[in-house]
Amino acid sequence: MRPHPIPPVSEPLQYRAIGLVRGVFDPQDPDQPTRGTLRTSDGSTLEVVVLGRLLTLMRRHLDISQPHLWVVYPRSREDKTLHLQLMGVWEPSTLSRSEEPGEPPLSDTLPEGDDYFSIRGELIFTRPESGDVVVKVRQLPRADGSRPTPFKVNLSGTIPLDHLRHFVSIEGRRQGQQIGIDRFEVIAELPQRGNRGGKPRRGGGERRGGAKPESRPGPAGAGPRGHGRAVTRPRP
Repeated sequence: MRPHPIPPVSEPLQYRAIGLVRGVFDPQDPDQPTRGTLRTSDGSTLEVVVLGRLLTLMRRHLDISQPHLWVVYPRSREDKTLHLQLMGVWEPSTLSRSEEPGEPPLSDTLPEGDDYFSIRGELIFTRPESGDVVVKVRQLPRADGSRPTPFKVNLSGTIPLDHLRHFVSIEGRRQGQQIGIDRFEVIAELPQRGNRGGKPRRGGGERRGGAKPESRPGPAGAGPRGHGRAVTRPRP
């Protein structure tokens, strides 16, 4: 079992949107628990769907009447509310098999704490005066070779306008229905299609960037930070 549900980044321009939310899952239909809500300790109720590979784990090993630390993919609704895809659970005390001799058992708690999010993608919108940020995230191609439509994640915080159309790495934390920015790092300026010579263009409408797609964490059985403060770039 890996020591952390969110794997380290393997490529500088690796897209991803993943997080950790603790709560009680309430299915719409107890017999078909593929949709429902997540009740969190701060009193929020988040709409969720359960990805297929997690269903068997839930049925066989989890008491869903109890809170668990869910590994999630975040999505933003048109009204800016948060929607989550449940893809795993981090609970080694329940899910891990026998540990290797001499190795300490993994903890159910993580250094980042609950409600931590890692968002990596193209900064396509930022309005510092209102604290609104939107990042576009690309996904891995499907098995048939087709490419899923990129999706957008709305964030709360401040990123200067001169970083528009750059690839950014953001660490955030959920508060209520929003993910706030704790820290961000500008990785690289992205080339924009439709420009002669392939030179990047600043501002303007939404255009595609060229970078590697997001990677996904490991199997669900392995399991894999809120409202934006003024942000600072991390030290090198």
